[in-house]
Amino acid sequence: MIRNVKTISLVLAIGAMTVTSCNDNFVNTLPLDQVSGSAVWSDAPLAEAFVTGIYAGLDMGGFREEQLASTTDETQFTHPGRGITTITEGRANPADQGWSNNPHEWNNMYLRIRACNLALENLAKPGFANTNNIVERLTGEAKFLRAYYYHQLVRFYGGVPIVDKTYGLGAADYTVPRNTMEECINFIVKDCDDAATLLKGRAMALGRANEAAARALKARILTYAASDLYDATTAKQKSTAHAAFSKPELLGYVSGSRTERWQKAKAAAKAVLDLTAYGSQLNLSAPATSAAGSENYMNIALARNGGEKDILFSRLFNNIKQEDGGRQGLYNGPNGYHNWAGNTPIQQLVDDYEMMDGTKFSWSNPTHASAPYVNRDPRFYASILYDGAPWKPRTADVAAKDPANQIQTGQYEVTSGSGKVSVAGLDTRKSTVEDWNGSYTGYYMRKFIDPNPAIVDQNTWQQIPWPFLRYTEAALNYAEACIELGEEAEARTWLNKIRFRAGMPAITASGDALRQQYRNERRVELVFEEHRYHDARRWMIAPTTLGRKVQWISINGTLKPGKSVTIYKYDPTNYDYTYRVVEGDPGKENRAWLDKMYFRPISRDEMNRNNKLVQNPGY
Repeated sequence: MIRNVKTISLVLAIGAMTVTSCNDNFVNTLPLDQVSGSAVWSDAPLAEAFVTGIYAGLDMGGFREEQLASTTDETQFTHPGRGITTITEGRANPADQGWSNNPHEWNNMYLRIRACNLALENLAKPGFANTNNIVERLTGEAKFLRAYYYHQLVRFYGGVPIVDKTYGLGAADYTVPRNTMEECINFIVKDCDDAATLLKGRAMALGRANEAAARALKARILTYAASDLYDATTAKQKSTAHAAFSKPELLGYVSGSRTERWQKAKAAAKAVLDLTAYGSQLNLSAPATSAAGSENYMNIALARNGGEKDILFSRLFNNIKQEDGGRQGLYNGPNGYHNWAGNTPIQQLVDDYEMMDGTKFSWSNPTHASAPYVNRDPRFYASILYDGAPWKPRTADVAAKDPANQIQTGQYEVTSGSGKVSVAGLDTRKSTVEDWNGSYTGYYMRKFIDPNPAIVDQNTWQQIPWPFLRYTEAALNYAEACIELGEEAEARTWLNKIRFRAGMPAITASGDALRQQYRNERRVELVFEEHRYHDARRWMIAPTTLGRKVQWISINGTLKPGKSVTIYKYDPTNYDYTYRVVEGDPGKENRAWLDKMYFRPISRDEMNRNNKLVQNPGY
């Protein structure tokens, strides 16, 4: 089940051996680039270094070139052949699972879980002085990381084998069956509780686990546990694949009360909210202005100017090290700035941002349709680069083509000689600047890209952290539990705290309308943070969300009568603009939903090496 477990054990065993068959000092010389296992657990700094190394399983967080957002109705991945469409088109299978990021890949998670188990076993009998309670701190970190890695496996695969010890050479059996969903969630919760207790009151360095992170992770997994997908009876009613599965306990609870599960989720989320040292701008009594709302939201996404208080656990980046996590501007930025347009927002996401007055955007409304980017939720402007949006200065070779520094994703008339010609925007796939990297959708990601003009995304790394856990997520989890428990006033109170910070009016809905508005609020607040993929599945709305055909925007700017423009810029006084929603080219991506995709397939290799595993339904 765990790849190369014998090899890993052998390497560790050899590293810890002392050569006794020869007295030659040369033979007894230890490698200069390795440390024996016995030395690690006899020295506090080395033990800390080992635990620090376990964090490497977090990789870049969600900041890779391919992002989980592009497996959802948030974005579309621009470049072919990366395995994204294997997932979005429902073609994943045990022999080809499609794209997988390191922080949710089966084998990588189990390698880190093994490291956690090794640390916990040795920290239980340390060979060094427990100065400043370092043993408890390191134990708390290892417990949190083990819980985090298991929660990743559970979110993607359902119940998985619980391995809470290291395997050495000579074990009678290395194969392990899958545990039930309930057993896995109980295990994760126990590790979170232990970690929170061990880390309580400790001032931890940024990027390291802390009490708040442990409590927030518990709140997340318990929120999942109470959701439709994790309740076997509900899942069977909503999915033919689940209805036919003979081992429902692997994917959900087969007994117990959902009300009790929601109560546990609510209590866990409230425990996070009671940590008053965290949270940003959630005490407003009325909506912020539109400008302040966008700024508040950007401060959280950029982790600065007080917004960093909302982030409970993150992956930090330093441009001196030049890791991929600092390349979001290059990976996702406009091609008219020499960037790669990787994960581009789709029209369905853009349409789900409300108007400033809290009403829904509608293409059937002539006012909305004629100016779709006017008077929208301030978080829209902080998250999406749209046609006409102001952005950074163009690079020197492009500056003369766009002195206004505006995003151009349409087709526009300009005057040429005595006539008019139509020119493609600089950020389209017909651009005069790197046309092969342009967005198909007509949009670009702005959130998580540093707007500092000194950061030229093409060749400069940024230092925006990836937010694994946020205080606001806990607030949303709390509101969701309250809605499901019928405590609507309390849910609205917390939802409106979040909306006021963003500059949006209060929610007044009740019943299912409140539930739907909550889900949309969560969608826009946590956009691009790897929540939508899990939320759409756990609510079991994937067929009508993740399975939708991608929509793009087609924009045309025509000169008003008597107007003359030689260098284009967005200007409604010179141009009439038309906006048309079009279905994305199915040759680029032809999305379809199959119920087997509620959980990923366990790879053929894992199934072959562990005959006790049971494959997920539909594969």
